Amino acid sequence: MTADLTDLLSEARIVPVLTVHDPGTAAPLAHALAAGGARCAEVTFRTPDAERVVKAMAAEGGLVVGAGTVLTAEQAERAVAAGARFVVSPGLDHEVIARCRELGVPVLPGVATATEVMNALRAGLDTVKLFPAEPLGGRAMLRALAAPFPGLRFMPTGGIGAAALPGYLAEPSVLAVGGSWMATPALLKSGDYAEIRRLTAEAVARSTP
Repeated sequence: MTADLTDLLSEARIVPVLTVHDPGTAAPLAHALAAGGARCAEVTFRTPDAERVVKAMAAEGGLVVGAGTVLTAEQAERAVAAGARFVVSPGLDHEVIARCRELGVPVLPGVATATEVMNALRAGLDTVKLFPAEPLGGRAMLRALAAPFPGLRFMPTGGIGAAALPGYLAEPSVLAVGGSWMATPALLKSGDYAEIRRLTAEAVARSTP
């Protein structure tokens, strides 16, 4: 991962993970997140219009927008073409990693085992996504994986809520935490951007030492 994104994540500390079905919500969502103090956001490629959402949010400025749930090299290409500044994957796929390097964008692959961590290190990566963090065992699993790999940094994501955020951020191996509670599909569907802003601001406050 490039130094600029490492710096961004270490400063941001939180990464809103967004599943957006309606591209029309992208602009007000970007404004709400930025107004709440978020520095970056991850738009998952779980919806047909994910590319349009990335493009619209990136055009608003105020946030560094990345693409998540990227499963293939072709998706990585589409995400970067739409304006994604970084790529996140739920698993470790060497074709995705290679294509992101060709495209010049940082990639955070997901890991769930020590074997996957070793594969990530072998691929020259120093930051990975622990996924799904809470179902895997939460902070206990994080500590167990971090112990043999002292130079590795993690972005745990998956099932993490606001209450668990400070605990994860207190772990020395954690660079940032990804979470979807700040902008749930229900909040987006109802257009409650004030609540999205409030939850984001609350998360930012919780992440500040």
